[in-house]
Amino acid sequence: MEKVAIVTGGSRGIGRAIVEALARKNIKVVANYNQSEEKAKTLKAELEKENISIDIFQADVSKREDIKKMMDFVVDKYGKIDILINNAGIDQEKMFQDITDEDWDNIIKVNLYSVFCTTQETIKYMLKQKSGCIINISSIYGINGGSCAVAYSATKAGIDGMTKALAKELGPSNIRINSIAPGYIDTDMNQRYSNEEIEQIKEETALVKIGKPEDIAKCVEWLIEDNFTTGQVISINGGLVIT
Repeated sequence: MEKVAIVTGGSRGIGRAIVEALARKNIKVVANYNQSEEKAKTLKAELEKENISIDIFQADVSKREDIKKMMDFVVDKYGKIDILINNAGIDQEKMFQDITDEDWDNIIKVNLYSVFCTTQETIKYMLKQKSGCIINISSIYGINGGSCAVAYSATKAGIDGMTKALAKELGPSNIRINSIAPGYIDTDMNQRYSNEEIEQIKEETALVKIGKPEDIAKCVEWLIEDNFTTGQVISINGGLVIT
């Protein structure tokens, strides 16, 4: 029986690469988006040219009622949820003293609460199945922190902590949960860096290059297929940080 996957933030960047990779492996993919409707529709149309069908679903994953509607859609159509990829998130670059309560609350809601809530709503079905695979996309900043990215780093570290704790709790139910912590990846989120800054990042990276969304998607594919990896934070960063 074909597996069913939900990918949050699936219309662009890393999320899009994950959707494409899983759909090409005959996994039934529901690509979630919030504001990027045109990009989601374009992705769906491009895959249809390859005779590959995906579902796209608009939901703000910082809102539980939206998440419940998405889960109802998936379960009504497919009867199960095998895979959850928590990829949706936003960036924030500010000096720590300039972060407002509103800034803090917003990024916590979008980046961290969304993972808590989406995972909580998903495991209701995975626990009944006694199987499941959850992959959280965190960040290298959750491991080593980022200057002028305290709030963002805190959310990503929180995701990694949640991953490790929940892996212990869900392991006996045959549900695996892992985090992927990307380094610098060529996505819209990193377009703010100048060419000079990108070159400096490359020089500090062992492989002297930045990553592509497909590099993260390959790790997602492996974690789905593997049966003995859980509670891990895997950093795909080209050797920028080696621990």
